[in-house]
Amino acid sequence: MSSIPGWLLRHRITIEPHLGDSSTGPLYGPPMVVKAFVDEQTRAVVAPGGEQVTSSSTAYTAPGISVPPLSRVTLPSGRVTTVIACLARDGGGLPTPDHVEIQLQ
Repeated sequence: MSSIPGWLLRHRITIEPHLGDSSTGPLYGPPMVVKAFVDEQTRAVVAPGGEQVTSSSTAYTAPGISVPPLSRVTLPSGRVTTVIACLARDGGGLPTPDHVEIQLQ
């Protein structure tokens, strides 16, 4: 199957990619608005460092999006949160919709 159908991506999120840290705090790149499906559900996930953390929401986007951990995301509700992990979900030719899962704090 191909990528997730566009009609499922009903929300808009704003992503500010994390560029690193400075002496005054985190540095972020220019904001970009992305179509997504946002699922606000609390669940346990494993962060890139291997520790188990709590994710309060997940955004699903079309393939091709890459968001570094610690990036800032503004949800449709206006809540600002941080990226835990960005995972490409590719079915490898199976009849599943390819997409990107962005786990958020």
